[in-house]
Amino acid sequence: MSDALSPMARPRLYEQVLERLRAYAADAGLRAGDRLPAERDLAQRLGVSRASVKQAIVVLEVQGLVETRHGGGTYLVRDALDAEPVERLVERRRRLPDVLDAREALETKLAELAAMRRTDEDLAALESALEFMASEIRDGGAGVEGDRRFHAAVTGAAHSALLAEFMDAIADQITESRNESLRQPGRPPRSLDQHIRIADAIRDRNPKTAAEAMRDHLRTVAEVRLLSWDPED
Repeated sequence: MSDALSPMARPRLYEQVLERLRAYAADAGLRAGDRLPAERDLAQRLGVSRASVKQAIVVLEVQGLVETRHGGGTYLVRDALDAEPVERLVERRRRLPDVLDAREALETKLAELAAMRRTDEDLAALESALEFMASEIRDGGAGVEGDRRFHAAVTGAAHSALLAEFMDAIADQITESRNESLRQPGRPPRSLDQHIRIADAIRDRNPKTAAEAMRDHLRTVAEVRLLSWDPED
């Protein structure tokens, strides 16, 4: 039986607030560092509850578009509030734990093997990736490309064709988890430091320490605002 006449889904109120905030930021010419009106003021002007405004702000935080400072208001992190659709965010939240589990299982072993099998050329690739990520961070970036290069270099140093195929098969999902992690406040330099620890263990041919360092790093990658967000709360 056709469900064409089933009840239509109604957009969540906070999704409507999100769209209004996006339009307001654009119309007002807000840029990174500018402050949004207080939640109470936004609620009054939009004719909604503060809870709806707060839900919208949380979604913007999850996406790394704003930063809420305790007792100090909410500030834009980027030059626009171009939030992705909430349903896409919900889907990413659903699959992220599985991606993180897979990364820990695969990349911990890759780091261990890299410490056992690495060549001088592999060490040069690791060092190049670290230098690139450091330069990205110095220039105000998140270090995304340097991060990608580093994990690719670890995979290469393991010299395991099958594990490399597994990593390639989930490359898109890994990219999602990388972007999610590196958008967290203060995360890029912390991630770089952890990469250095992994590289040092690989250079020293210490498989146990390399695996432990990679595991610690990936558990930090899993500490993201998205996973503490409940879209129905």
